[in-house]
Amino acid sequence: MKSNDKLLYLSALMAALGGLLSGYDTGVISGALLYINQTWHLSVFHQGFLVSSVLIGALLGAASNGILADIFGRKKIIIFTSIIFFIGSILCAISQSPTMLILSRIFTGFAVGAVTFAAPLYLSEVSPKEKRGMFVSLFQLAITAGVLFSYLINSYFANFALSWRLMLLAGVVPSFLLFCGMLFLSDTPRWLVLKGKIDEARQALLKLQPKADADSEIKIIQKSLIDDKADKKFKFKKWLIMPFVIGVGIMFAQICTGVNTIIYYAPTIFKLAGYNSNQSAIYATSIIGMVNFLMTFVAIAYSDKIGRKPLLYIGLSGVMLSLIVMSLVFAFPQNFGENIKFFALGALLFYIVCFAFSLGPVGMTLISEVFPLKVRGVGMSVSISANFIFNFIVTYTFPIMLQKAGAAYTFLTFVAICIICLIFVFYFVPETKGIALETIEQNWKNGIRPRDF
Repeated sequence: MKSNDKLLYLSALMAALGGLLSGYDTGVISGALLYINQTWHLSVFHQGFLVSSVLIGALLGAASNGILADIFGRKKIIIFTSIIFFIGSILCAISQSPTMLILSRIFTGFAVGAVTFAAPLYLSEVSPKEKRGMFVSLFQLAITAGVLFSYLINSYFANFALSWRLMLLAGVVPSFLLFCGMLFLSDTPRWLVLKGKIDEARQALLKLQPKADADSEIKIIQKSLIDDKADKKFKFKKWLIMPFVIGVGIMFAQICTGVNTIIYYAPTIFKLAGYNSNQSAIYATSIIGMVNFLMTFVAIAYSDKIGRKPLLYIGLSGVMLSLIVMSLVFAFPQNFGENIKFFALGALLFYIVCFAFSLGPVGMTLISEVFPLKVRGVGMSVSISANFIFNFIVTYTFPIMLQKAGAAYTFLTFVAICIICLIFVFYFVPETKGIALETIEQNWKNGIRPRDF
């Protein structure tokens, strides 16, 4: 790493820590749920709502912070979310009833939704175009690190008397790290230009990229804003529909292919597959977390080399294959005998491998790229809100589907969704590798089809 790039990489790393919040909250409930259910003996409906309740808060956080991030800046929103998550983790840990725990998770979810929107936005706007895929993928890496951290915490506290309370309390750690890290960073040059703070934008840009032609970069950003202001009907132009279709569509693909059923319910799935104790199911889940973390490096290494769409094609195909195996495992358990738990673990590991280098990081990268600057905050907010709506539906219904339809038909449903998503990627997702954000915006205005970018 060149010395003059250190601040750029440090800024990207600190903002990416926001993924730790989302990842930790996503993963920790998987192990905690086994012990929470022993405390209060929840029905499958209550289990589903407890797990998915955080997504109600996340939806509110994502929906409201699109406008707030454009008003107050990307940096302040990220700092605010770290404070909310810190307080929410404490409230979850001291909850004295299922209702209090659900309300506390909704409160914590607000931070998850806000940071899931704000951190990728920050990363996309500080990144050079040739490294943007790698930098935004750092957010997904931090999510997987947060999931892994939560699984390790679950394993450590599995035998403690206050196990699930300690698991949830440990969320104060990633929130504290994020708060401290963001204090020392400036806001993005693009947001500073948006607010007319040209001198500050120039200084921020030169600190991040000392060799950049700051005046030229600022003029390009200003031109895109001037063009938007001149177009009084900007928000209602037909060409603006497609970025929103892509933003919502790629979030559908990311969530509705079933990833969070595995992240949230992996221990539950493993117990169905023959793992006898809570501890053994949690330990098996920790392997999932480790693979998820390590394979995200593939996306970081190759997103800007081979492109977004090839990674999506490969990843979606692999995810679909692993889901087919899972459905066979539960449809014909007698054929697998005692080995069923090893086939289940292998299928879930392969699923996570394929998701971790494709739908996870590439999805977040795309929604940070396809929207014009003037509506980027709102566009990403809509996309992230859709993410949490899909997430709530899938997460809430998963335990109910397992009970009513059985595991085999549940996983086959996700297979069908994978096929739909492959078709969507082929026709509607543009290849944005190496294209400047302003050029992407101009392509939309010129009516270029996504397949022809």
